Amino acid sequence: MKPIIISGTGDLDRAAAEFLEMAAGAAHIAFYAGMGVGKTTFITALCRALGVSDLVTSPTFTIVNEYKDGSGNPVYHFDLYRINKPEELYDIGFEEYMDSGDLCLIEWPELAEDMLPDDTLRFRIEMAEDGSRVVTLM
Repeated sequence: MKPIIISGTGDLDRAAAEFLEMAAGAAHIAFYAGMGVGKTTFITALCRALGVSDLVTSPTFTIVNEYKDGSGNPVYHFDLYRINKPEELYDIGFEEYMDSGDLCLIEWPELAEDMLPDDTLRFRIEMAEDGSRVVTLM
């Protein structure tokens, strides 16, 4: 899969549509990126492309937010930044979410690597020198 270049915020909708074509059928998508690179911003664009009408926000403190796509299907958005130990993932029912078959978009997946299903698509988001973002399949 070729990298997706996001030249700026005005380019997010195109990039999200391209990404969703590339990841079609995937239920588990993990995003690896440093702080402030744009994981939540990109996930917001993905949700918009999926027809989510809810306000999409970072679940930094709630760990997971649930949205409904345009067809009424659940979309789970995880931010695992504040998880300190695997037991916390069990406490929020992380495995049940992963087993649900519903779309799970995961920020900071490094903290749950051992619990991610084998079919998880892993993407890296990096900032290029010109300020654009590059999304690549790992």
